[in-house]
Amino acid sequence: MKNITLIILFILTIITANAQNSLPNLSLKTIDGKTIKTDELSKNGPIVISLWATWCGPCNKELDAISDVYDEWVEETGIKLYAVSIDDSRTVKRVKPLVNGKGWEYEILLDTNHELKRALGVSTVPVTLIVKNNKIVYRHSGYTPGAEDELFEEIKKHTK
Repeated sequence: MKNITLIILFILTIITANAQNSLPNLSLKTIDGKTIKTDELSKNGPIVISLWATWCGPCNKELDAISDVYDEWVEETGIKLYAVSIDDSRTVKRVKPLVNGKGWEYEILLDTNHELKRALGVSTVPVTLIVKNNKIVYRHSGYTPGAEDELFEEIKKHTK
């Protein structure tokens, strides 16, 4: 019985580790209602994924800070950012007005059932990822002013 328990724990550890090192194959909706498959997002080069929520102050601060320099990032590296809202069915109606009000130029995706959040093992937001060929090559949790500069340095490493 002890061996079976150890085998099951080992398998679960491997599954969890793999889920956190690669982008899972899920379907998410855009704020305009189109369906996007997550495993197709990084097929044309590295991307940034930011998991956030309307009610998360640090998330909004991070996306505002990136918004200030995003055009320069795109021009220099060609990077594309997908801001994935984890707002649930009760708060998802706030996403589009917030995004429009802030003028964010990102592709906004909705993870209202928290499938992506769970698959990536995310417990709190914001979480920012750089994904290259569906592999997560950079992961950062939380936000402090200036973290966008560190993120840009990582982007440059992976877009050369």
